[in-house]
Amino acid sequence: MIKIAVLYYSRGKNTKETAEVIAGGMNETEDVEARIMSIDEADSVFISEAHAVVFGTPTYYANISWQMKKWFDESRNYKLEGKLGAAFVTEDYIGGGADVAIQTLVSHMMVKGMLVYSGCSALGHPYIHLGAVMIKSGDDSQKERAKIFGQRIAKKAKDLFEK
Repeated sequence: MIKIAVLYYSRGKNTKETAEVIAGGMNETEDVEARIMSIDEADSVFISEAHAVVFGTPTYYANISWQMKKWFDESRNYKLEGKLGAAFVTEDYIGGGADVAIQTLVSHMMVKGMLVYSGCSALGHPYIHLGAVMIKSGDDSQKERAKIFGQRIAKKAKDLFEK
């Protein structure tokens, strides 16, 4: 069984709802167990057992939330090295800084020794470059992209870690 943690910070509902959609796409994949958890309620046992961790944050002033930054700064108790990592962000409008926020998450994952996977534009439509971006919850086309992002991460985790 491949385990994937979807770890997020959400002040409102957009980032949490996006995490739910992504995990839903992952859980459609056979032999994958994805669990969502806020950084305030992170299950250190599940994260340590997980093969992959996907991080999600709202975009504030063209960057990640300070709460997510603090989590990475203080995450010494979480074994992340060697795990597959991926990122998603939410923003209120196009151009709200999602590209910088995703790059920041990717940098933090790399510093922690994670293998970073984007979901990959090479797989075709929908094009997902560095990670998934949700503008507003409730948009079915964006939810479909987030679901596909989850499915792609689950497939890559299985490819890498299934024995």
